[in-house]
Amino acid sequence: MEIVHVYTKLRAHFGRQCVFTDRPADLLVDVQPEPSVTERFILRRPREGALQVCRDMSEHQVNTERFESSSCGLNHVEGGWPKDINPAEMEQTIRFRKKVEKDEGYINSILQLGSVMEHCSRQNNSTDLYQDYFEDEDQEDESQETTFAKTINVFRDPNEVKRMVTGLSWHPDSGRKLAAAYSCLEFQRSSKDVSVDSYIWDIENPNRPEMALKPTSPLVCLDYNPKDSHTLVGGSYNGQIAYWDTRRGGHPVEFSSVEQSHRDPVYKIIWLQSKTGTDAFSASTDGQVLWWDIRKMSEPTERLVLDLGREGNLDRALGAISLEFEATMPTKLMVGTEQGVVVSCNRKAKTPAEKIVCTYDGHHGPVYALQRNPFFPKNFLTVGDWTARIWSEDIKESSIMWTKYQMSFLMDACWSPVRPSVFFTVKMDGVLDAWDVLLKQNDPVLSVKVCDEALFSLSVHHHGRLVACGSQQGGATLLEVCPGLSTVQKNEKSLLAAMFERETKREKILEARQKELRLKERSRSAQSREEEVTGREEGEETPDQLILNAENNFFNMVEAELRRRREREEKENQEKDVCEEKEVKDDRETSEF
Repeated sequence: MEIVHVYTKLRAHFGRQCVFTDRPADLLVDVQPEPSVTERFILRRPREGALQVCRDMSEHQVNTERFESSSCGLNHVEGGWPKDINPAEMEQTIRFRKKVEKDEGYINSILQLGSVMEHCSRQNNSTDLYQDYFEDEDQEDESQETTFAKTINVFRDPNEVKRMVTGLSWHPDSGRKLAAAYSCLEFQRSSKDVSVDSYIWDIENPNRPEMALKPTSPLVCLDYNPKDSHTLVGGSYNGQIAYWDTRRGGHPVEFSSVEQSHRDPVYKIIWLQSKTGTDAFSASTDGQVLWWDIRKMSEPTERLVLDLGREGNLDRALGAISLEFEATMPTKLMVGTEQGVVVSCNRKAKTPAEKIVCTYDGHHGPVYALQRNPFFPKNFLTVGDWTARIWSEDIKESSIMWTKYQMSFLMDACWSPVRPSVFFTVKMDGVLDAWDVLLKQNDPVLSVKVCDEALFSLSVHHHGRLVACGSQQGGATLLEVCPGLSTVQKNEKSLLAAMFERETKREKILEARQKELRLKERSRSAQSREEEVTGREEGEETPDQLILNAENNFFNMVEAELRRRREREEKENQEKDVCEEKEVKDDRETSEF
C-alpha cells in the first residue's frame, strides 16, 4: 500500500517571507493502522550496538633489496707513449720528449693552455675553502646538550649457527677496520657444525667481512698490534695462542703448542710495550699469566701463577678472566679473577712471593672488565656482578666510587679515550650505558637499548666517537655517540682530579676509623681473656667445668622425675588391688545371704 499526502499552495505565496505566529497545533494527517500489517508486527526489546565509521586499514612491511658493495683496486701506470717506445727505457723516453718539444704544434698548444691553467690556479689560491675562521674561539660547552647515540652499522655472524662475540679490537692506524672474535662459551652447547672462524670487518661494508681468520680452535679474544697494524694475536678456546699477519692471509703464521699453552680458554690477551713490538701476555681461568714472544711461540718466555699464598701452587691459583697493562707503568700489571678479586702484580720481581703485590676485593662474582683511566693511571675501573667500581691504588679495602646495583649483570666496560670522566658499560639486557661521573654518580647520562640479546663485549674507538658492542647472537653493533660524550669539556681534567683526590681522602679516613675500631675490639678481647685467666687462678670454675656441672644437674633432674613417676605408678597399683579385694568380698557376702 502506498500512502501519499498532497499539500497545495497558491503560486502567489511562493517566495514570500515566513511569518511565524503562535497558534494551537493542527492535526494535518491521521494514518490509521492497517490490520493486516498489525498482525505481522513483532515487538523487539531495545538493543545497543557499536559501529565504527572509519575506513578499514591494513599494515604491511616490505624489505627493500639489500645493496651489496665490493671494494676494488686499480693500479695506474704511466701511459700515452707510442707503441714503439718502452716507458721503462730512460734513453728512449728522453729522445722522444726532445723530439716532441721541438714540434711547433706542441709549443702552440702549451701557450694556449697555459693561460687557462694560470687562471684556474689563481682562482684556487684566492680563497682557502678549508680555512677555519673560528679556531681561536673557545669551544661551546656541549655537555648540557641532550646526549644521544645512533646506530651506524650492524655486523652479523655470516654462519648459520650464530656464536657469541667474545672480543673486539680496533685497527690502530685508520680505525676503519674492526676485528671480532666469535666463540661459544656455553658449556657443552657447541655442536660440530659450529664454525671456528673469526672476522675482520670494514666499518663501511657490513654485508661481508673483509677477511676471515681461521684458527685451529675458536677465538675468545684478539688484539691488534699497536706498532704493526698488520699483526694480530688471539687466544683460543683450547688455550693456544696464535698470531696473524693479514698480508699473508687468514691462516695463522704460528701458534703455540698445546703442551706449553693454557689449560683453559684464554679470556684476555694484550700486547706489551717493548722495543721489538713482538711481546704479548695472556690470562686464563687455569690460574696462569703467560708472556709470549711471537718470534718464538714454542714456549712462553715467563710464567706467573696467581696463588695468593705466594707459593706458586697451581692447584690453589685464582682463575684469571681480565687483564690490564699500562705502558707508562711497564713493571705493573693487574689481573681480574673469577673470585671477584683484583690482583696487582710486579713483573720484574724475582720470586713468586714478590710478584703478587696486593689484592683488591670488592665484587661478588667474576671481574669481567678491568682498565686504568688513560688520564689518571692510579685509578682503575672494574666491572663485576651488578656494579661498576672505580678504585685508587692507595686504597686496598674499598673502592672510592661505585654505581648503584643494576637490574642486570654488567659484562664489560671501558673508559673513553678522549674524556677522562666518561666510561661505558654493557649489560645482559642489551643496554649500553654511558656514565659521566662529573655530572651524575647514581645514574648513567645515556642508556641505549642496542638489541634484545645480551651484550658481552665492548670496545671504544681511539677517537672516542664510535662504540662497538658484541651480542650473544653474533651481532657487532657500531654506534656513534654525540659530541658531548666525545669532546673534552672545559676544566674537565682538573675537576676529575679534585674529585678522585677528595674521594681517596674520604676512604682513607674511613679506613683509618675501621682500623681503630678493630684495635679497640682486639684490646677488649685480650682484656676479657686476661680476666678469664685470673678467674681460673682464683679458683673459679672453668667453662668446661660449668658445662660438666650443667650436664650432671640435668641427668639428676631426669632421674628424680623418673623415680617420682615410678612411685606414683606403684601407689596407683596398690589402690587398684585394694578396690578389687573389696569388690570380691562384697560379692561373697551377697551370695551367702
